[in-house]
Amino acid sequence: MQQFAIILILASCVSAQYAIWDTWSTTWERSNLFTSFKPNPPISFGPVSGTGQADIRIDDTSTFQSVWGFGGSLTDSSALTLNNLKSRNSASYRSLLNYLFNPTDDMNAAGFSYMRIPLGASDFSASAYSYDDTPGDTSFNNFDINRTPSYVFSVLNDIKAVNNIMRFHFIPWSPPGWMKDSGTMKGGALKPELIDEYATYLLKCVQGWNSKGFRAYAVSAQNEPLNSNPTYPTSKLTAAQEAQIGLRLRSLLNSNGFSDTKIVGYDHNWSNAGGYPVQLMQDAGSAFDGVSFHCYAGNVSQQDTFHSQFRDKQIYFTECSGTFGSDWWSDIKWYMDNIAIGSIERSSHTGLMWNIALDGSGNPKLPGTSSCGGPGCRPLVTVNSDGTWSVNQEFYALAQASKAILPRDVGGPFGKRIGVSVGGELNWALRVSAFVTGRVDSSEWQRYSIVVLNWDDSVGGWNPQPVRATIEFRGTQASYTFPVGVTTLWWYAPSTSFDVCGSSNTEEQGPMVF
Repeated sequence: MQQFAIILILASCVSAQYAIWDTWSTTWERSNLFTSFKPNPPISFGPVSGTGQADIRIDDTSTFQSVWGFGGSLTDSSALTLNNLKSRNSASYRSLLNYLFNPTDDMNAAGFSYMRIPLGASDFSASAYSYDDTPGDTSFNNFDINRTPSYVFSVLNDIKAVNNIMRFHFIPWSPPGWMKDSGTMKGGALKPELIDEYATYLLKCVQGWNSKGFRAYAVSAQNEPLNSNPTYPTSKLTAAQEAQIGLRLRSLLNSNGFSDTKIVGYDHNWSNAGGYPVQLMQDAGSAFDGVSFHCYAGNVSQQDTFHSQFRDKQIYFTECSGTFGSDWWSDIKWYMDNIAIGSIERSSHTGLMWNIALDGSGNPKLPGTSSCGGPGCRPLVTVNSDGTWSVNQEFYALAQASKAILPRDVGGPFGKRIGVSVGGELNWALRVSAFVTGRVDSSEWQRYSIVVLNWDDSVGGWNPQPVRATIEFRGTQASYTFPVGVTTLWWYAPSTSFDVCGSSNTEEQGPMVF
């Protein structure tokens, strides 16, 4: 009898430890669209008792990279689109910025916190320009950061007011045309004899943006260095040349007060992950903090090709774009499998799409560009001429993931990926990533989050099926039925496990504070 009582006490202690307090859901049929639910009562973890159709096993003893945010690129066109919305309907504009960027915990917002910004023109600009288009000006006496359209700075200041933890990653689509063998920003390649001067140009870009109040978290030498297209700003750059630029730029940044600014190389497709970026690290690993990838060729598993050789170097995923007219749910499955979950589980610190905002045709674009042809590239958010807006499938995929890694506290850390595996008869039906987010006050309980894609939708034909799952954590278990779609949920726990109703760690952990 005494032994039975002890078992009951232990069971009740276990079930009192952890509970799922918050969930966010986007379902395939759109009945939930980044919808917040607070289970009432919270879903408690209790003693392990069998497993569901799928069994999600959290291993918080295995920790990996921090995830510094999801988001997209603020091109000139995206900024113009948002600025026009501000002029037409300022309330709608403010509501949109809040929905996209507010990082406050438990806020009805995605909290996108990593942004790529072109240095000069891209294929989404009104014209092709750099910050110094004076031929032969190798001293850059005519360098002018204000060649950036004023609305770019205006919109960025508004975004920064909503999200002051935003990281800015600056990157050119082309050097100034006079620095290239083509004499134009549209296609061609950097002249080899101007490598040092180009590094100086990049330094001046970082300094110029800093003078506007936007410190560079990271800078890159060239967007898609293997691409040369004569219809919009592009430029080829060999790995050996980028290595030389990186070494010179690292020295310039360090000696000019920007030693904390990272240099990120490559910024092109998965398909060449074992080539260009590997050579870049071999030639100038001391200059580069890591490399970044795009989705347009190859597959996400190729990130491992790079990571396996350079585990001390960071990986960023920085660009992918869908096109108008594709299937909403198929797109979300692909984005989760390859970017929001897939790229992150393969060591990326970020997950970004291409344009943040455009109109319903994927405009405005650079006149004459051949990029994003056909139905047009789809942005995170479509802004309409009547002052309304609607977010797209790219938003929902990234928002669900972003919610899991945002800081729990003001001034707190971003989430860190932890170990997770899926067992059970339907283990194939769920794609899962897991994270732990620390606290400013170490005595407060940490937040544990999972992002779950249920893509069990087509066994024997179109047949969406919810999956009854168990979630195993530190010898306890909770049950949750995942609808077909994406679900993000979280619970809280101390940094170490309880022993017998928490007696051994009560003083160490302090009271339970969420």
